[in-house]
Amino acid sequence: MRILLASSEVHPFSKTGGLADMVGALGKALANAGHEVMIVTPLYRGIREKFPQLRREDWQFNLQLGTNWIQGGLWSVALERGLKVYFVEHPEFFDRAGIYHEKNVSYADNDVRFIFFSKCVVHLARYLPARPELIHVHDWQAGLVPALLLQQKREGWGNPPPACLTIHNLAYQGVFPPAAFELTGLARDFFTPEGAEFFGQLNCLKAGIAFSDVVTTVSPRYAREITTEFFGCGLDGLLRKRRERLLGILNGVDYGDWNTTGNPNLFKSYSVTRLAGKKINKRELQKFVGLPVNESAPLFGTISRLAEQKGVDIQLGALAEMLSANIQFVLLGSGSPDYERGYHTLAKRFPDKVAVRIGYDEKLAHRIEAACDFYLMPSQFEPCGLNQMYSLRYGAIPIVRATGGLDDSVIDFTQDPKRATGIKFHEYSPHALAKAIRKALAIYGQPELFRRFQRNAMKTDFSWEQTVDEYVRAYEMAGNYRVQPI
Repeated sequence: MRILLASSEVHPFSKTGGLADMVGALGKALANAGHEVMIVTPLYRGIREKFPQLRREDWQFNLQLGTNWIQGGLWSVALERGLKVYFVEHPEFFDRAGIYHEKNVSYADNDVRFIFFSKCVVHLARYLPARPELIHVHDWQAGLVPALLLQQKREGWGNPPPACLTIHNLAYQGVFPPAAFELTGLARDFFTPEGAEFFGQLNCLKAGIAFSDVVTTVSPRYAREITTEFFGCGLDGLLRKRRERLLGILNGVDYGDWNTTGNPNLFKSYSVTRLAGKKINKRELQKFVGLPVNESAPLFGTISRLAEQKGVDIQLGALAEMLSANIQFVLLGSGSPDYERGYHTLAKRFPDKVAVRIGYDEKLAHRIEAACDFYLMPSQFEPCGLNQMYSLRYGAIPIVRATGGLDDSVIDFTQDPKRATGIKFHEYSPHALAKAIRKALAIYGQPELFRRFQRNAMKTDFSWEQTVDEYVRAYEMAGNYRVQPI
């Protein structure tokens, strides 16, 4: 199958979170399975300098947004057999310090930027010599593509390819004033309560849900959760209406990047049969972040956006309660200034127990996963989550709230004592998380039990080779379901 993936970020070229990891890994996995894969993404600042192998294509975009015509260029790189990445160039839109925002303030023209990107995706799909047989778009930034494909069919493109939309996080929908709809060039009958209109505004993700042939989410539980009012973020009615076309497919992990042997990011290699190296990683990380070297103290870690969704409020409360015990904690993340201050305050109160690094550092992320005994992920909601899967492979026992993909990917002792890989809790509160941390301390105090958890965790397999087959079935379903032009 010839497949085009469209995403606002793709690892290793651009990344703010799990979306980039997922799209980059899915593209590689599809290519490795024998499919021909094209990925389309914006050309952000620094990509050409970091990847000098990029080449300019003999291609010029000249696309209408409202009354204006916007021009852009195209670059590309062939990563491996069967996988090519295209980069949409527009210096004014994409050559910026951030991808979506700066200093926690969203760019005011995100509607213009990603409407242009979506139009470029459709233009490529129509005019590339190797036309795709299916288009797979990700999140709101490419959410208008399915509607634009249907519009193209009205305008003479006989039979455009079917479209699959993946929702990575329903909370982010790309909602803009109604004037933004005029930039799309879509007919007015796309802007209805059954389509792109959302309480008088343009909702890019809603348009994707309404006009895609199949909709997927990144875990089975999250696919069920978002059809409820509590998790549906105002779109649960539409999602229930499209339930027969809604699939939950748990994300995979690119173990080529996330592995504990031969990994240049780690202080020392180790494996499920040779765990001694994990102790070295712990010791060296303690030195690196300025914590006392203390093997007897279990090391807890978190790598996260500091946002309410991630359970930061209850984590701060639980840590304030539990840091009187013999434990250490290391954080890598950034986000809300209030939450950043909260962790800095915690580090000042417990300088020998808490290390905080604001920002994101890929190498440090690997080192934290490899060094930690336990990984904290107390999300309020979590469509899939990847860090709990990384921590499993790295032998850092995940402590998670039983929601979304966290519930799908971690096995608690109460579910199966022999196969347990982590600790789950249900109530969203500092008390419930503190209780889970106390369970972790009890497990750590029983070395054989702790090793069993570690071995089970490290043997867990979330490789993309399994997941890619589910996506191919979703693509085949999309071809059978075809949404008709309205």
